[in-house]
Amino acid sequence: MIGLILRSIALACTASLAMLANPAAAQTWPTKSVTIIVPLAPGTGMDTLVRLYAEKLSQSLDKPVIVDNRPGAALMLGASALAKSAPDGYTLGVSTSSAMAINPTLYKQILYDPEKDFVPISLYVKSPFILVINPALAARNVPELIKLAKEGAAPLSYSTPGAGTAQHLSAEFMKQKFGVNITHVPYKSSPQSVSDIVAGHVSMAFAEAGLSLPLIRDGKLRALAVSSSTRLPTLPDVLPFAEAASSPDFEAVSWHVLLAPAGTPRDIVDRLHEEMKRILAAPEMQQRIANLGLLALPTPSVDGVNQYMRAEREKWGSLVKSLGLAGSQ
Repeated sequence: MIGLILRSIALACTASLAMLANPAAAQTWPTKSVTIIVPLAPGTGMDTLVRLYAEKLSQSLDKPVIVDNRPGAALMLGASALAKSAPDGYTLGVSTSSAMAINPTLYKQILYDPEKDFVPISLYVKSPFILVINPALAARNVPELIKLAKEGAAPLSYSTPGAGTAQHLSAEFMKQKFGVNITHVPYKSSPQSVSDIVAGHVSMAFAEAGLSLPLIRDGKLRALAVSSSTRLPTLPDVLPFAEAASSPDFEAVSWHVLLAPAGTPRDIVDRLHEEMKRILAAPEMQQRIANLGLLALPTPSVDGVNQYMRAEREKWGSLVKSLGLAGSQ
């Protein structure tokens, strides 16, 4: 009995020391460079933005902040690498709705748990899509497009960079909402999927803003709506889909979230959260975000980000299941 009591006391002391260790470590953090894993290649919109705030973060922390590009496996290579990293504040990672909300249902197996393996630091931008059509189509707005899709003599088609992508699910979300019958034409890349709308081979798409904006300005594509709940600063005259179609709950966006491995000391997470909030609120950063075709987002609290990601997993996971795509990849 005495031995059991002594063992319990020892365990309690060990736990107390562990609880005290985190704040002590956090107070001295960082003592070396910090790495941010980016799951896309250099030169992409995500990569460009991360490098912008990494420079500002480096100045705040007085330590180098290194960007480590890990493209591949539908953004899951980067997420898996982050999940396996030490939870010490020296390895962070960026992810999106694809890796955190769609892929867990779409793929048979993923090498991380989006709910348990990460702690969010900042949900800082939404990446909306633009509903674009070939200018030859007889539709000047979303209601006319929906009517054309339902009543037109020729069936309409839409392109995406592949089944299960955010662009694919955005179009399917529209199909379910409005009961339109449009045919999916998957491609191997976003540029190819958009160029075939310009060429008239496909009718429409929910396309990435950065890719489609130059073509819209040149008159090669017609923009009917943006998929976010607010307008894009770079396309101020184009209505949000929710407003254009009188469907208040319609929003189909990707998003960027900065994460740390689960178990990272909370005061390190809180410091990074506040630093990111300050950096991204600067007018210069807001303008750079807009120039990339993205929407700056005042980040919710850490708990608020978790709630948002859970809601997105439910929304897109349910759609993937309803399309019969669960475990298809």
